[in-house]
Amino acid sequence: MKKENLYVPEPLFLDDVELPSDLEDLTELIAENVHEVWAQTKLEQGWRYGDSIDENAKSHSRLVPYNQLKEEDKVYDRDTAMETLKLILKLGYKISK
Repeated sequence: MKKENLYVPEPLFLDDVELPSDLEDLTELIAENVHEVWAQTKLEQGWRYGDSIDENAKSHSRLVPYNQLKEEDKVYDRDTAMETLKLILKLGYKISK
C-alpha cells in the first residue's frame, strides 16, 4: 500500500519583495557559497566529477567550481540566494555593509 504524502509546502509569499540592486553582488556570493556547500557535501558522500550525473557511479557533471558552471546550471543557486535575501527583508531585517 502506497502512503500518501500529507506534507503541503507553504513558503512565504515573496513576490512582493523587490531586491535592491545593491544586493546583486551579495546574491552572487551567496549563490557561489550554496554551490560550494552542495559540492562539499557531495564529495564527502563519495561523489566525484563525471561527464554526466550517474547515481550508481556517484559521478556528477556539476562538481566543478562555481565559475566553471554553465549559466543555466547557476540558476538554482541564484534562485536560492535571491529567495533567502527576500525572506530576510520580508521578515523585517536590514542588510547593510
